Amino acid sequence: MYIVVDDRQMVTSGYVASFKREGISSLGLYADEFTDWLESASDADLEAVQGFVLGTFQERVHSAESIRRYSKAPIIALSDVRSLEETLELFTAKFDDVVRKPVHVREILARSEAIWRRVNASAGKKPQNDTDRLKVFFDGRDPEIDGLPLSLPRRERHILEYLVRKRGHRLTKKQIFDAVYGIYSDDVEDSVVEGHISKLRKKLRQRLGYDPIDAKRYIGYSYVGAAS
Repeated sequence: MYIVVDDRQMVTSGYVASFKREGISSLGLYADEFTDWLESASDADLEAVQGFVLGTFQERVHSAESIRRYSKAPIIALSDVRSLEETLELFTAKFDDVVRKPVHVREILARSEAIWRRVNASAGKKPQNDTDRLKVFFDGRDPEIDGLPLSLPRRERHILEYLVRKRGHRLTKKQIFDAVYGIYSDDVEDSVVEGHISKLRKKLRQRLGYDPIDAKRYIGYSYVGAAS
């Protein structure tokens, strides 16, 4: 799930619609709404956020500093004009990347994944896909197994991406639902996650010959990668 913040309704609604076309959940907020949301959001809500996209508003620099107190998710600034001074200020203020509009949401996804890789590397975590036959891209492309694409419905692909990103962590059905459908989605039952994961695991077993997703009843799911 991505959080989009801008004081222009046209910008927030436009990017929310673009994320939706890619099958990615997102939430558009005005600056004052975002401040209230950030201070009241639960740990589970914050855990579901895969990136913050901040457009133009007065307290943008301060907002980035506030986000970093609560979340390690990438913070990406949208710039309306090319300005060296603004870019330097944003990077100094804990932004992870600055992109000039217009920018396709698939580029935002790719930049966000590049940031996650750097964060994991600096934390000494094992890179995703470094020895596995399964390769996940996080930018709208289908995953590959042994160099050949594995066509997946968007929800199954996003679930796989989230599990791979959280490799080694046990994730509950609710955590997966919030990340894939959005924390405020009330028109879908979280039980649909079980169906998606069941279909996904079957496809992975057929291609890999083993199941890279470990499931524990009542506890959750964990991506464990290659069979030992």
